Amino acid sequence: MASQPHRPRELPLVLVLRPSPVFTVFEAQFSQKLQFLKAWESPLPVVTFLTTHAQSVRAALCSGESPITAEILRWLPSLRFIVTTSAGLNHIDLPECRRRGIAVANAGTVFSAEVADTAVGLLLDVLRKVSAANRYVRAGLWKISGDYPLGSKIGGKRVGIVGLGSIGLEVAKRLQAFGCIILYNSRKKKPPVSYPYYSSVCELAADSDVLVICCALTSQTRHMIDKEVLLALGKNGVIINIGRGAVIDEKELVQCLMQGDIAGAGLDVFENEPSVPKELFALDNVVLLPHAAVFTKETFLDLYELMVANLEAFFSNKPLLSPVIDE
Repeated sequence: MASQPHRPRELPLVLVLRPSPVFTVFEAQFSQKLQFLKAWESPLPVVTFLTTHAQSVRAALCSGESPITAEILRWLPSLRFIVTTSAGLNHIDLPECRRRGIAVANAGTVFSAEVADTAVGLLLDVLRKVSAANRYVRAGLWKISGDYPLGSKIGGKRVGIVGLGSIGLEVAKRLQAFGCIILYNSRKKKPPVSYPYYSSVCELAADSDVLVICCALTSQTRHMIDKEVLLALGKNGVIINIGRGAVIDEKELVQCLMQGDIAGAGLDVFENEPSVPKELFALDNVVLLPHAAVFTKETFLDLYELMVANLEAFFSNKPLLSPVIDE
């Protein structure tokens, strides 16, 4: 009897609403292991596209640029797993996922070291005026106007960390090596940690020279850093944000910086990205990054491997590697 022709194994199907940077970089590698439904390539309206594939989509890959709302979940009744390329989860309706029994996995601690490095880099830049001094030299002002104004040392600074999770702990470890004194605020006190704990962010700011924002964006943390907190930080205080932009009331931050109510800021994230308040562009005491703290080749490779491993685990009915919600 003639042998049956070999049929290639059908790859598991995964929905992608919009391509994240890591998907774009590793699309060829992803596509060797998984089959993707690319919503952004379809001429159909999103609703029509999703309802057309509603019964076949069991897993979705998303990022902060492609929110998974309750409405989208209603269009995907067969969806059972969401994996996001970010550590933050504010773009996913977690209560609705729990209600529907949808498992969720995130980037886990893949980004922690790189984000902490960026936080320290921003703080050094603001205190030592690295970017501002660089512009001064490039503009030919050193010959004309003489030495650049003095910066400030980092050693001995009291640094208040808002959110002592995996990123916050990495920031603390690095800044301790610089001789900083670490204080922190978190949802609750962390018994293994010896740093002084503050239940009030405002009291933490009042006792700190620097605030480093490392917490997630939730309904409780949105605009948690308001005018009262910024004024408590004071005229010599510096704020660093590598968490989420909307944790800080951005309008109040701009006003405080322009009026000299705080000494400076290093910002990787903003409230309405990619829009950045134009008032900040002219301020030499502010350093701005385009939400790029995690953008390294090494991190993207680690993230790609984690995303694939989570998806393969889901389709093989094995435990997820970085679960936020188990099915």
